[in-house]
Amino acid sequence: MNKLKIEFENCYGIKQLEYDFDFSVKSTYAIYAANGTMKTSFANTFMDFSNSQPSKDSIFTARETKRIITNENDDELQADDIFVIEPYNQAFKSQKLSTLLVNKELKEKYDEIHLNINEKKGTLTKELISKSGLKKGVDVEFSTDFTSYSNDFFKAIGRVKTEVNDETEAEFSDIIYSKVFSPKIIAFLETKDFKTKLQEYIEKYNDLVDSSTYFQKGVFNHNNASTIAKNLKDNGFFKAKHSLVLNAETDKKQITTEEELTEIIQTEKDAILNNPDLLKAFDDIDKALTKNLELKAFRNYLLDNLKIIPELSNINGFKQKVWVSYLKEHKQLFLDLDTEFNKGKEEIEKIVTQAKIEETDWRNVIDIFNKRFSVPFKLKVKNQEDVILKRNGPSISFEFFDKDDKCEIEESELYKVLSNGEKRALYILNIIFEVQARLKDEQKTIFIVDDIADSFDYKNKYAIIEYLKDISNSPIFNQIILSHNYDFFRTISSRLDMERKHKLNSIKTENKIILKQEVYQNNPFDYWKEHLDRPEMLIASIPFVRNLAEFTGDNENFLKLTSLLHIKNNTQNIKIVDLQAIYKDILKDKATLVLDNPEKLVIDLIFETAESISIGTDEIIELENKITLAIGIRLKAEQFMITQINDNDFLNSILKNQTSELNKKYTELFPAEIENIELLEQVNLMTPENIHLNSFMYEPILDMGNIHLKELYINIDEL
Repeated sequence: MNKLKIEFENCYGIKQLEYDFDFSVKSTYAIYAANGTMKTSFANTFMDFSNSQPSKDSIFTARETKRIITNENDDELQADDIFVIEPYNQAFKSQKLSTLLVNKELKEKYDEIHLNINEKKGTLTKELISKSGLKKGVDVEFSTDFTSYSNDFFKAIGRVKTEVNDETEAEFSDIIYSKVFSPKIIAFLETKDFKTKLQEYIEKYNDLVDSSTYFQKGVFNHNNASTIAKNLKDNGFFKAKHSLVLNAETDKKQITTEEELTEIIQTEKDAILNNPDLLKAFDDIDKALTKNLELKAFRNYLLDNLKIIPELSNINGFKQKVWVSYLKEHKQLFLDLDTEFNKGKEEIEKIVTQAKIEETDWRNVIDIFNKRFSVPFKLKVKNQEDVILKRNGPSISFEFFDKDDKCEIEESELYKVLSNGEKRALYILNIIFEVQARLKDEQKTIFIVDDIADSFDYKNKYAIIEYLKDISNSPIFNQIILSHNYDFFRTISSRLDMERKHKLNSIKTENKIILKQEVYQNNPFDYWKEHLDRPEMLIASIPFVRNLAEFTGDNENFLKLTSLLHIKNNTQNIKIVDLQAIYKDILKDKATLVLDNPEKLVIDLIFETAESISIGTDEIIELENKITLAIGIRLKAEQFMITQINDNDFLNSILKNQTSELNKKYTELFPAEIENIELLEQVNLMTPENIHLNSFMYEPILDMGNIHLKELYINIDEL
């Protein structure tokens, strides 16, 4: 993408903003936006776009919003083409980490082996779903019942292999799992009252089995008998003219036909299950099963399946018997799956072993982070093989360390012990994961970077700058970096080698936001001292030259220049020719400097220039004009307060912070002048001390609004 074209109207306070970002030569733009200008609104608008959500004006909600984001062909971008990097978002977790963990070759081998296995599994589970009545989660239920784990299906298959292959009958294949083992029913079956009633039933049942003519508890019951009868039938025992003998205590009975054996077994069953005492014991169970509709349905199911009552004393064991019965009924499907799984198992184990030690792209991210950022922890992916092979989400832990020890802890616990700066660094880690994953996927992206380095210490701040530089070197990435910190703005512009047209200042007017190319490439004083013939640049240079005088121990010139930033006894005596001499003396490359109007008072020049700027119609005023206004505002304010206080001894006693001290005194003497006091407080707020105390850090004056500075000068002038 060579261009990004935007048109915003009524987006989170942005009344209007249009701009074409040209990435054809350089991939990165930097925008300096003072607080309240547009930075957060700009980022939020792009965030909405990336989330496929509409934007709005948060305050004037009825206003119609316009949001157009297109490329050089006027085609609208896709949501995923934009990624907004917030200043900090603890909740953010890159959803693309798996991309960095996957080894495609291993994954393809793994998928190939599992394809047939899953086909066989699908065929079997389809039948299990039909038999069990479970609409979903049949493999989970099966796994849990045999292994206590929800994801060990094949381990469960291995455990039941012997039971499925034995010759016993699938005695519970007709039982519907869902009708017996619902959570509510199981909870009821586990109650003490029901267990007591059930024990009484089982004891009576066992007594009846023991007193049976042919059955014997634990040796040969009606279920065993049914299995034998079926096996004999299936194997043509009676058709081959064989017979068998049933032993009773008093006699023996020879059985020669299948029908005769079935009749005897059924008679014995009926004698037991229809016994009056056993039926009375069941009545007690029956009465307990009337508390709610689900239990009533279970009661009705028991009436049709009395044989399962003795099994209810061991719920887990009964579950397994039911599953085994289902598998016996679909034995061939079970055997097909088992064979297919075992065939691929050895190869899968080799692949998993390789996956555990695989050094994938995520390691590069960790290396980038560990080398550049200062944090007391290291990241570790615990389930790397599952991420690579099974598409599971990564499970991440952190190894926290100090000089004496180390300890592995989960992310939730890590946040409790990290400092705010370290938490922010962890957030950066997730951002790096996102960026590197997009790089791996070759996903062309425009990153909107919203004050990412804010609140970081200098080491980590410069680490972020270096990483943004890495992003700028990628041919598939573009960036728009926003900051309210001018120092960061300058640094990022320099480190990323941006051209002038890619360094923008945000200007907020009453009706729109204007993005304007930066005027000064480096320190503005370098430009001003070459244009001292322009009044605003001559005046703006005063605090800079004053600093030079202070740093070089030139106290005489330092004091004279101080008298042009504060009202002193000699302020009204300093002429332009005096200022010229000071500049020639301090600025060694200006030895031939000649200024116009040498006899004109400097303070008059300051006021004239400030007034001209204040009444100007320009929506945008440059830094030199802002500084001139700020100096003029302060001098006007001090003139007013000194006149009102009328105490020369007090004035001479002030050694520092003159404007503030005069303000305090004025407030003490004139407490009723509320409007004047409020106006003078604005002077303190909007003409900060570093205009003249540390003038090489001029960034705060950049944050001041043009309109407010103009209005303040006009209001002060009217006092």
